[in-house]
Amino acid sequence: MDVLQKLPNQNVLFVSNHQTYFADVILMYHAFSAAKWKFKRGIRNPLYLVFPKINVYYVAASETMKSGLLPKLFAYAGAISVQRTWRAAGKSVEREVNPQDPENISKAVRSGWLVTFPQGTTKAFEKGRKGTAHIIKQNKPIVVPVNIDGFRRAFDKKGLKIKKRDTRLLMKFYEPLDIDYDAPAEEILDKVMYAIRQTSEFLKVPQPEEEGEK
Repeated sequence: MDVLQKLPNQNVLFVSNHQTYFADVILMYHAFSAAKWKFKRGIRNPLYLVFPKINVYYVAASETMKSGLLPKLFAYAGAISVQRTWRAAGKSVEREVNPQDPENISKAVRSGWLVTFPQGTTKAFEKGRKGTAHIIKQNKPIVVPVNIDGFRRAFDKKGLKIKKRDTRLLMKFYEPLDIDYDAPAEEILDKVMYAIRQTSEFLKVPQPEEEGEK
C-alpha cells in the first residue's frame, strides 16, 4: 500500500511475473482500488469496490481473451489485447508485430496504470520478451516491479477455480526502478527480470533431502 499510494495517477507501468491467467490480475485490481481509498490493511474490507480505480489496464494475449465467456467479460474490464509474435494455439510461430498493439499499449500507459507480464507465460523463470523494454523506452513510464507467489498452488491455470485452500498468496510491490531510458533494450529487460525475481539468481537450489521428493 505504501508503494502504490505514492504513485501518480498516470504513466505507471507494473511489470510482474505471472502464475495464472486471471487470479493475479484480479488481486492486483483489488490492491489498486484499495490504495485509491488509502486503505492501509490491504483488501480485507472490499468496500473500495463500490468506487474502484478505473484507469487500470493490462496486457493480455488476444487468443486468451477469446477463450470463453468469462475471459471476454474480463477483456471489457481493461484488457489491452495483443497478438503474440512467438506463439499461437500452443505452437511456436514467427510473425510481425501488429502495429496497432504498441499504439494501444502507449495510450493505456499515458492514461493510467498498465500491468504487463514480460515473460508472456505463466511458466516460472522463462526468458523475458524485449517488447516490455521497448514499451519502457518509448513511453518512459514509472516502472514498478511486482513479484507474486502461491497462485500456481492455490488455483488452476486460469485462476478461476480453487485447487488448494489455505495457500499463502504473496503479492509484493517494490519501489519504482531507476531506469535509463536510453539504455539498450536488453539492459532494461535484464533489470526488469531481476527486479521481479525471475532470473537464475532466484532459482531454488534443491536440498539433498528434496531431490527425490515429488
